[in-house]
Amino acid sequence: MAEESVAAAAIRWFDANARDLPWRHPDAGAWAILVSEVMLQQTPVVRVLPAYEAWLTRWPTPAALAADEPGEAIRMWGRLGYPRRALRLHECATAIAQRHAGVVPDDLDLLLALPGVGAYTARAVAAFAYGQRQPVVDTNVRRFVARAVDGLADGGHATRPADLVATAALLPDEPAVAARASAAFMELGAVVCVARSPRCTICPMVERCAWRAAGRPALDGPSRRPQTYAGTDRQVRGLLLAVLREAVGPVPRARLDVVWPEETQRDRALRGLIDDGLVDPLPDDLFALPSGG
Repeated sequence: MAEESVAAAAIRWFDANARDLPWRHPDAGAWAILVSEVMLQQTPVVRVLPAYEAWLTRWPTPAALAADEPGEAIRMWGRLGYPRRALRLHECATAIAQRHAGVVPDDLDLLLALPGVGAYTARAVAAFAYGQRQPVVDTNVRRFVARAVDGLADGGHATRPADLVATAALLPDEPAVAARASAAFMELGAVVCVARSPRCTICPMVERCAWRAAGRPALDGPSRRPQTYAGTDRQVRGLLLAVLREAVGPVPRARLDVVWPEETQRDRALRGLIDDGLVDPLPDDLFALPSGG
């Protein structure tokens, strides 16, 4: 009997073990999947779930978000981190409303042309929303493929063209099955083939994993250091945005000054927020979330 393919083994495991996540439900729709993919960038699922539900309750369509102010998107983003994603989603929703009659396009090139939609997100929407055969490659998928197929400890820091080719080679020809395989690879990388302490004994690839067969060799080269947060400009930006999100109207500089004692760093963080379009400077030394007007 022929050996089960990597995709078939992954799908079999996925069908029995996949987490029940709202963006995976058959009725989720392309907009909901796009929102989830943007929110999930560098953010754990457990933090995304409540924000995702609240976001789609308020803005169930791209047109609904496009009709609201960009500052409201930042306010609803809350503490998910990297709030520029909220602005990009607002810009993306506006483009979808204006260019595509409010419908998330199913063409990869049209998806890539949307503001804030990169190669990963475009392929994820094409695969998961429209059932297309696309190599959807994130950190988890790179690691799973690197271990299972190439016998390497990790897939590297960034997606390369070779990663897309290697993942595409594992996908079945039938688009809908390929999309299922893409979801399965991602889930395996997220919950089983994790960076530290992988759960090899429950992996469907346990008997054929090239990395395991090679004795689970260590990462060749320097390991990725976890990003620090405390004391960084990113932390100060978050504190400043928190004041503005919770305010009813414009905020005087004096209220922002109390969030961080070091003036130079605080001013640098505030200038960065203004430059990124996340804060509007107003007359009389007042500041507010952007109105889009």
